[in-house]
Amino acid sequence: MLADVVPYLVCPVCGEDLGLAERGLLCPSGHTFDIARQGYANLLPGNARPGTADTPEMVRARAAFLGAGHFDALAARLAASVGRSLEGRCLVLDAGAGTGHYLARILDRAPDAAGLALDISKHAARRAAKAHPRAGAVVADLWRPFPVRDGAAATVVNVFAPRNAAEFHRVLSADGLLFTVTPSPRHLGTLVESLGLLSIDERKTERMDAALSGYFKFDSRQQIEGEAVLTHEEAATLVGMGPSAHHVPAEQLWERLRPLPDPLPVPLSFALSVYRRLE
Repeated sequence: MLADVVPYLVCPVCGEDLGLAERGLLCPSGHTFDIARQGYANLLPGNARPGTADTPEMVRARAAFLGAGHFDALAARLAASVGRSLEGRCLVLDAGAGTGHYLARILDRAPDAAGLALDISKHAARRAAKAHPRAGAVVADLWRPFPVRDGAAATVVNVFAPRNAAEFHRVLSADGLLFTVTPSPRHLGTLVESLGLLSIDERKTERMDAALSGYFKFDSRQQIEGEAVLTHEEAATLVGMGPSAHHVPAEQLWERLRPLPDPLPVPLSFALSVYRRLE
C-alpha cells in the first residue's frame, strides 16, 4: 500500500526524495525511516512532540462511529465532489486523515488515483494504512513542512483537521483544489450545551476563508444537513472521538447523558468548501 505513495514523499530531514529500502524508506543522504509492520511510515522529525495526537481510545471511537454509518451522507457528498475533479493517475492527499475513512470513499470514486493519509497519530495511521488498497499512511505533523514533494497532489482534503495554508499551497499542483469540511454552529445542536461539549465558532467559515486567502481563492461552499438518531452509547462514542474527549471526563459525560432521551435525535451540519490555488 505504501509503495503507491513513495514516489511523492521527501525526507523530513533534508528534503531529498525518498525511496523504498529493504526495511524502510531511505533518502540519498542516508536518512532512514522504518515502515511499521502495520504498513505505515513514521516521518516525524526527532524533535517532534505529538502531544495533540489522537489517543488509541479516540481512534477506536472514531472507527466505531464512522463505521456505523452516521456520517455516510457527508462521506458520499465529499467523495462525489472530489471524484468529479480528478482525472487519470494522480495523488489525493488527506491532511489529518484520521482512520482514512473519507480518503477510502474518495478513492472508490477515483479508480486511477493514489491516496496519501497524513496524521500525527500513529494509532490513526495504523488504521489508515489499511483503509484502501491504493492508500498509504504517514505519521507527520501538519504544522511542520509536509514530507511531500512540491506540486505532488492534484487535491488536498482536510476534514475536521488543522489547516496549514502554506503547505497545502506548496504540495498542490498548479490547478489543484483544496476541499475542507468543517462543522457549522448548528452541528450537534442542544447536545453541545447538554453535555458540555466544545462549541463551534459562529464565524468559523469566515475565519477559515481569511486564513486561507493569501494562498487560495474561495470557489464554492455547500451545506450538508442531516440527523442521526443515537443511543446513549453512540453519543458517548461521538464525544469520545473528538476534541471534547479531552474536556469531558467519562463519569461526567454519563451523568449528563442519563436525563436525555435514549435514543435521541442529533442534528448534523457541515460546510464543504472548495478553494482554488493561487499562483
